[in-house]
Amino acid sequence: MISIVVISKDEPALRETLAELSQQAGGDDAELFVVDASSGRLDDVRRLFPTVVWIDYEPGGAPGAGVTIPHQRNVGLRAGAGDVVVFTDAGCELAPGWLRSLTAPILDGSEEVTAGPARGSGPWGRLYDRDGATPSTYLDEAPTINLALHRRVVERVGDFDEAFEYGSDIDYTWRVVASGARIRAVPEAVVTHDWGSRRRQVKRSYRYGKARVRLHRKHATPLRALPRREPLLVVYPAFLLGLPLALVFPPYVLLLAVPAWRARRSQPLAVVVDHLAFGAGALVEALR
Repeated sequence: MISIVVISKDEPALRETLAELSQQAGGDDAELFVVDASSGRLDDVRRLFPTVVWIDYEPGGAPGAGVTIPHQRNVGLRAGAGDVVVFTDAGCELAPGWLRSLTAPILDGSEEVTAGPARGSGPWGRLYDRDGATPSTYLDEAPTINLALHRRVVERVGDFDEAFEYGSDIDYTWRVVASGARIRAVPEAVVTHDWGSRRRQVKRSYRYGKARVRLHRKHATPLRALPRREPLLVVYPAFLLGLPLALVFPPYVLLLAVPAWRARRSQPLAVVVDHLAFGAGALVEALR
């Protein structure tokens, strides 16, 4: 059996995601769960899908936490009985044959973990896409917006870390790799998600920056390895620390022309703003 887990909070686009999931899972031995933190505000969607197991989420994760993404995922993880667990999010558009493509390598026994690409839509579109680059066969990390795992991997790795607000999915997949499993990339298993408004995107980038510092702190990444492993986590906080230099040497800010030039064929201004927000979050967390 395949257990499909979708987490949601006040996202009407869940309707379209469930419609597509129900169609793709209709001929399979699958169960579909929604862990919903909307406090009844999506009951109209709930009534449209009577075969979906709807779990009314109640906060209860880390001390003092409200609704947290990792706790929602843990609730779904424990609810399912499938040999394969699949995660995606409310509002995702699924490519034709997505579920079959994502789970086939696990069901045929050749892989234990698979992940597909997540494409962006909305005002900032493909900001997080990797410029159409062909992914490696195996990935070092993957977001849970498009992830499938065999249950035995879940049993080895355990729960999502509920101390995280953002970044719990990356923490989880780092632990998956550390457990000896490999994350197989499935390029054809694409999901598309609207990343929201520019304001929401900037806030998300800031939180991602904080999360990346927390991730490396938890996993004890050597400082000397960071410039090679994750240069954005070093370059942009360093740039922001040096901003007072612009008071005496205004050309300092022209350093931003470098990433803008590299992104000149996509969205140079959006990329620079995104990276600055990411760097600000990283710097705040590093100094905490």
